[in-house]
Amino acid sequence: MDLQSLERALVAANHAPCHKLTFPWRFVRVGPKGRAAVAELAVQIKAEHRPLSPEDAQRIFAKTMAPPELAVACQIRSMDPFRTREDYAACACAIQNFFVSLASEGIAGKWSTGAITRDPRTYHLLGLDPAGLEIIGFLWAGVADTPPVIDRPAIESVVRVIP
Repeated sequence: MDLQSLERALVAANHAPCHKLTFPWRFVRVGPKGRAAVAELAVQIKAEHRPLSPEDAQRIFAKTMAPPELAVACQIRSMDPFRTREDYAACACAIQNFFVSLASEGIAGKWSTGAITRDPRTYHLLGLDPAGLEIIGFLWAGVADTPPVIDRPAIESVVRVIP
């Protein structure tokens, strides 16, 4: 995977639709040093919830470092609940564009959340002000050995046509 693919995906994300043209998404590209720090924090967070063997800690660290690229998707915070909901939908569209762009180049991706995306230490590590931005996901990207097979519902079960 080359950095131009990630750049194209971020440009595609920035072309997502958004009501009132709020452009509420922000992305942080995390380089190798930042990834190692995120991986160390992931191990630390897991260890705070349950004892970890050295093998478990190494597995968590390796899993965090495995995908070649990480972008952190954030949403600008709003005091208006309705705007927050609309902005989250716009951010989800941006993330979809990001992954569709990558998929068009044969690059796999995963949107993940979890304790690390809500931990104040992650915000500090990434230089984000939690009063102004909310992390809504880690976007992992890379070439998968074998893309996972996802059993999706039949289209007839999710679409209804009204004449």
